[in-house]
Amino acid sequence: MNSSKSLLVQGYEVVIGFETHAQLSTQSKIFSRAPTAFGAEPNTQACAVDLALPGTLPVMNRGAVEKAIRLGLALGSHIAEQSVFARKNYFYPDLPKGYQISQFEIPVVQGGEVSFFLGDEKKTVRLVRAHLEEDAGKSLHEAFHGMSGIDLNRAGTPLLEIVTEPDMRSSAEAVAYAKELHKIVTWIGVCDGNMQEGSFRCDANVSVRKPGGELGTRREIKNLNSFKFMQQAIDYEVRWQIEQIEDGHAIQQATVLFDPDTGETRAMRTKEDAADYRYFPDPDLPPLVIGRDWVELVKGEMPELPRQMAERLVQTYGLPEYDATTLTQSPAMAAYFETAAQACGQAKLVSNWIMGEVSRRLNAEERDMSGVPVSAAQLAALMGRIADGTVSNNAAKQVFESLWSGEATDVDVVIEAKGLKQMNDSGALEKIIGEVMAANAPMVEQFRAGKDKAFNALVGLVMKASKGKANPQQVNDVLRQKLQ
Repeated sequence: MNSSKSLLVQGYEVVIGFETHAQLSTQSKIFSRAPTAFGAEPNTQACAVDLALPGTLPVMNRGAVEKAIRLGLALGSHIAEQSVFARKNYFYPDLPKGYQISQFEIPVVQGGEVSFFLGDEKKTVRLVRAHLEEDAGKSLHEAFHGMSGIDLNRAGTPLLEIVTEPDMRSSAEAVAYAKELHKIVTWIGVCDGNMQEGSFRCDANVSVRKPGGELGTRREIKNLNSFKFMQQAIDYEVRWQIEQIEDGHAIQQATVLFDPDTGETRAMRTKEDAADYRYFPDPDLPPLVIGRDWVELVKGEMPELPRQMAERLVQTYGLPEYDATTLTQSPAMAAYFETAAQACGQAKLVSNWIMGEVSRRLNAEERDMSGVPVSAAQLAALMGRIADGTVSNNAAKQVFESLWSGEATDVDVVIEAKGLKQMNDSGALEKIIGEVMAANAPMVEQFRAGKDKAFNALVGLVMKASKGKANPQQVNDVLRQKLQ
């Protein structure tokens, strides 16, 4: 659990735990050979096993197990040498067998943690487990008048359910955790992370309590499929629970849904406990045995993990830990940084621009790193021109805009064409400063009388007189000398 002081909301401490369903990126389902591709016509990807026809038996998908091993290794978890599948009994139209095959008492992945930054503060959320299970089908209501349709294409799709301890204390922290977990599962290739298609779905268990008191009764917000809605849903639920308690009402354990149109949560059903599902070992599936040699084989095929790469970026390039963690949001961003940093030798400057201008434009246009129109080589060339004093940081932003829009491809050509080259002639600069001081004698006297704001005003006048081409640091140095 995080040791930092919890943020209180109206005198209450917020307590949040997560259950995340990550759809494993296998070609076939967890217990059958039916395909898992998204978007097919309803009920065209459900075979006899998925339909639970009499006499059919489940057969374990080796690829799903291997992805569970990969996740366990990435999260620093214990990978059980032997785990057991169980039947989770409940009755719903989109569950053909009348039970879901899952894991209960002995999951395949046990323990572990996820660390991330919230602002510049490092947080760690402990994991309870990650267990393999099959997905249910889907009930369709919109297209049918007075009836519901059932699509069993998702039935049997392999999932890993990743469960945390109740370690999070704010909606912002919960979203940061979810983003970090999303990064990990996509980085190691166990899940495509597509939230709109349901590949990465989060359930948030939310409760409130007085600081130091017993855990409050939790309500589970189901199927949060966007980070924006996740934060809105948790914030609303926290406010609602506090209002209920302050009005003298007891919180009832329940499963709730978030309505993005109203911004409110609403109860769907009373929340069940494990005993309500009558778990028992599935007699059709033997214990899942994972040999250490298999774990070592998977370990040898693992990519460099985000936290490992972040440590290397700190050591190799001298970056702050915050920068390194931000730059390892995706393999594409990390590769972009390294290519540019190696080309120009200005690692911190490159980092600042990727986290600043590059990320700002990507967010504004809702694009990811694969859609960056400014190549790493172009960014490196621009950083080189800032470092050698050819252009100021502000002028560099104009060059960047030209590169981003496709107006030009060569940094030096843009600098010349737009007349952005910085003035580095000390003689010319001293002349401009002398003229500014002569024309603004009262301001000079104010500075000499101890008014520091007058200095900034003089710097601004010099920059204006030079049409923005003077080197700001050089202006500061020369002006201070002349004012002494």
